[in-house]
Amino acid sequence: MAHINVPEGIPGIRSLVMFRPDTGQHLYDLAQLLLRGESPLAAADRELIATYVSHLNNCVFCRNSHAAAARCLYGPDHSHHVDEVLADMQQAAVSPKLKALLHIAGKTQILGKAVLPADIDAARNLGATDREIHDTVLIAATFCMFNRYVDGLASLTPTDEAAYAAMGQRLAEHGYVTPQRASTN
Repeated sequence: MAHINVPEGIPGIRSLVMFRPDTGQHLYDLAQLLLRGESPLAAADRELIATYVSHLNNCVFCRNSHAAAARCLYGPDHSHHVDEVLADMQQAAVSPKLKALLHIAGKTQILGKAVLPADIDAARNLGATDREIHDTVLIAATFCMFNRYVDGLASLTPTDEAAYAAMGQRLAEHGYVTPQRASTN
């Protein structure tokens, strides 16, 4: 049960956005820009960064919903990358550049100042651009905030994997569209 009176039965951040749409709209706009806007990083890779940071933060709702979105965006031939990264990022069958970016995201999750010049140099040496490094850090920092928002207010976290599969499909197809209060009536 959420710590505040949010719309009943609406999981995760959606209920919080419906509780406070004036701030929620900006959060959804930011998520849309970071995860679906123009970027040299594929949308699936950006969702994977969000998933990885949420996993490190032990935010079950965000980890599971963004993992489902990443699986949909990667498609059936590459959806296994998500579970591999969550099990052991260093052993996952993703590119060395993406591993370096995930490493930076993981350091950002710990503390921004934990990202060292050597981490940036390693990513650059594997072909990461300044924009890719920037977007990785911003996604990681943003998801630390989102994770704390969702867990700090104890929003509903479904336990049924099918619920996350549906969320992932919706996110993959429609992106981050602000929910409307009227949709719960």
